[in-house]
Amino acid sequence: MREWVVKRRERTRHLIELGGLIVKAGLIDLTDDDRATLYGALISISDKLRGEDRDHALAVWKRKGTRAFAAEQAGDSPLMRIDAKGELPTGER
Repeated sequence: MREWVVKRRERTRHLIELGGLIVKAGLIDLTDDDRATLYGALISISDKLRGEDRDHALAVWKRKGTRAFAAEQAGDSPLMRIDAKGELPTGER
């Protein structure tokens, strides 16, 4: 197979996986699939990452995502239980 075909397929898979995260986070339903709202939210994230709180935001979001993935692996519904700081309710840590 040609190299450019392989690279295109890898890129396509990567983009599909990223789109899956949007769905997994519940953003499609929460925004009524409004692309402008989703894009605006992503721009807000970009703005935050360009600011002074970059390191803190990345740490919080990574912790929250890691815990959500782990809860999902355990068959749990992480979106309903992890708070804004990426923490599980007391007693479930």
